[in-house]
Amino acid sequence: MTLNSLGLDTQKTKDLAGDLNRLLANFQTYYQNLRGIHWNIKGRQFFDLHVKFEELYDDANAKVDLIAERILTLGETPLHTFEDYVKQAKVPIGKNISQDDKAVRLIVDSLTELLKIERLILDKSDDANDEGTNSMMSDFITEQEKTIWMMKAWLNETV
Repeated sequence: MTLNSLGLDTQKTKDLAGDLNRLLANFQTYYQNLRGIHWNIKGRQFFDLHVKFEELYDDANAKVDLIAERILTLGETPLHTFEDYVKQAKVPIGKNISQDDKAVRLIVDSLTELLKIERLILDKSDDANDEGTNSMMSDFITEQEKTIWMMKAWLNETV
């Protein structure tokens, strides 16, 4: 086993960076979805949802930066083209969504996909003794679980 300057196994670190790049691509897709629903939302819930969607896309944008910087910290290069994002994305793509219930559903479905990737990374980062990545995933998961709960409450659904 070869260790890098962070004291982490180089092969496990490389694998984690690949998973983080998949997460990055999916977060970029989620971010674009949020921008789209923020711009296009209509109806009686406009004022509340317009503000909420902006809050969510600002948060997603900050997370994109954190993920990219973690990939760099691990010694790899973050994906940065739309072509790469489209190839890696599992998050559903929302196009021309203006109805409140469809917009909120898109958020729930997107976060559900992100959580799958994050839980995989959490397990692998734990195995690699990579506390930096582990902590970031733990924080993301906690926040996104709460957002899903709130969005599902808005939809009048249970988790």
